Amino acid sequence: MGMTVVEKILARAAGVPAVKAGDVVEPKVDLAMSHENGALVMNQFKDIYEGTGREARPWDPSKIAIIFDHRVPAEGPKTATNHKKIRDFVGKHGIKKFHDIRGDRGGICHQILPENGYVRPGYVVVGTDSHTTSHGALGAFSFGIGATEMASVWTLGVALNVEVPPTIKVNVTGAFPKFIAPKDLILHLIGKLTAQGANFRVIEFHGETIAKMSTSGRLVICNMSVEAGATSGIVPADAETMRYLRDEAGVTDKIEAVTPDADAVYERVVDIDVSALVPQIACPHTVDNVKPISELEGKKIQQVVIGSCTNGRLDDLQAAYEIIKGKKVAEHTRMLIFPASSRIYAQAMERGYVQEFMKAGAVVMNSGCGPCLGIHQGALGDDEVALATTNRNFKGRMGNPKSEVYLCSPAVAAASAVTGVITDPRKGGN
Repeated sequence: MGMTVVEKILARAAGVPAVKAGDVVEPKVDLAMSHENGALVMNQFKDIYEGTGREARPWDPSKIAIIFDHRVPAEGPKTATNHKKIRDFVGKHGIKKFHDIRGDRGGICHQILPENGYVRPGYVVVGTDSHTTSHGALGAFSFGIGATEMASVWTLGVALNVEVPPTIKVNVTGAFPKFIAPKDLILHLIGKLTAQGANFRVIEFHGETIAKMSTSGRLVICNMSVEAGATSGIVPADAETMRYLRDEAGVTDKIEAVTPDADAVYERVVDIDVSALVPQIACPHTVDNVKPISELEGKKIQQVVIGSCTNGRLDDLQAAYEIIKGKKVAEHTRMLIFPASSRIYAQAMERGYVQEFMKAGAVVMNSGCGPCLGIHQGALGDDEVALATTNRNFKGRMGNPKSEVYLCSPAVAAASAVTGVITDPRKGGN
C-alpha cells in the first residue's frame, strides 16, 4: 500500500520502512522553532534536569531556531526581561538560528524560516506556534506543539508519541481571476470543511493551480490549514520549491523532494475550481464563517491591516500597492501595514511601495506579529470593526473582545481602505 507525503516523512524520521494513519511513532526532529515563548520552554527544559546533577544542554543547537516577533520591540519590562533571558540562553548554547530585533534580518518566525532556507522538503519541523503549519509549503511535515513538548524535543531530539494523521487530498484546478488570490482559496476551503473538518489530519494540496502557485501563495494556504483544524498543510515539493530554495533562500546543498505514491490512501478528496471563486470574507467570530464579499459590501470599518505570516510578503504588498497607488485612505479609517520580514520591508522600499502607502495615509510598521494578536500594536477600541489579511478573527483578537475582525485578501483590504467600507476590488476605479 502506498504512502502519502506525511507518511513517507514520518517513516524516514522514525527509522521504519513504512507507516500508516493511526500508527504512533517518535520521529527525529529536523528543526525546532520557538519565538518569545522560548522563555517558557527554557523553564520547562531546566525542570527536566532538576535533581539530576547534569547541566541542561540542548540535544543539537544547530537544529533550534528562535525568532523574536510577537512583541517587538519589547513593549514593557517583562517582555524585555524575557528577551534578555533568551539572548543569554542562545549565547550560552551557541544557537545560530537566532533572529533578534534587527533591521537587517528580523521578522515573523514563519517567514524567517523559509526565506533563510531553514526548512527543506522531507523535514520534520515542530514549533511552539499553531501556524507552524506554514512550512508545509516547502514539502515538510510541520506542526505546532506546546512548551512542555518542545522542552522534551530540546532534550531528546525527537517528537514523542506522534500519531500518524490521515490525509485529506485537495485538488485545485483553474486559473485565479483578477483580484482573486490564494487567500480566497483557503478561506473558501475552510468554509467548506468547517473549523473542525480537518481535525488531527493533514491537508495535502495538489492540482494544476498549486503547481503554478508561488511559494508565497503556498505559504498562505498551508498557514491557514490549521484554521480547519489540520495538524499540518503540505504541498509536495516540486520545481517551484527547488526554485524558491535555490534562488530566494540561497540553499546550495542537496535537496530531496518527497512525493506521495500513486496508490497513496487518502481519507477524503476535495476538488476546487478557482476560476469560479469570488472574493471571500471570514466573518466574526470564527474563520469558517465565510461569505462571498457581495453579502458584506458597504460595511463600515475603522481599521485595515495588511501583513502577518499569512499575507505580509512582497506579492501581497504589491497587490495592495497597485490598488492604493495615487489614492488616499478614507477619513476615519486607519490602515496598518506590517511586512513579514525586514528583507521584504527593504524590497518594498526599493520598489516604492512603502513611500506610496505612507503618502496614502497608511502607517507602515516594523515586521512582527503585534497587530495580528493585538498584544502589542494596533489594538481595537470597543465596537470597532477591522478588516485584515491575518489568519484569525476569534473574539478578542486584535486585543478587544468588544470588537469585530473580518478576514480577507490584500486586494480586498486595500480597496476597502480607500472607501472606508468593505469593498469588492473588482468594481471600478481599481
